[in-house]
Amino acid sequence: MKLRHPASWGPRLPASAHTSQPWRIHELAGDFRLEDVWALPTPGGPGDFGMLMQLMTSRDGPLRSSSSVPVRVLWAARRALGAVFGWDAAPPGRDGGLATLRDRLPADLAADSDGDLRTAPFTTLYLLRDE
Repeated sequence: MKLRHPASWGPRLPASAHTSQPWRIHELAGDFRLEDVWALPTPGGPGDFGMLMQLMTSRDGPLRSSSSVPVRVLWAARRALGAVFGWDAAPPGRDGGLATLRDRLPADLAADSDGDLRTAPFTTLYLLRDE
């Protein structure tokens, strides 16, 4: 399996390409540090975002038996390392302390369905027409 460097995904963009958008994620993750912004080489235009999400999540999840052996081995190793190092443990203070992103969702986003876009072990936080 050949891993592609992020530079081969598309051009790296200035942070303003993300921060200048009127996206709801800014309300939820305003205290996060933005690391990188990349233009991904995807077909279609802004109106095709829903179709892109369907395509991305319609593939076999990494833990399904139909996934390739290397993918299953890598995910099993990641889960084992996560258990040993506590990477996947609930954050300290979760019971009344530190809020998760799901806890931060405003009522209108929390009530909306994510379109059932799930690829184990991940779930969609929220899904809008363009975000």
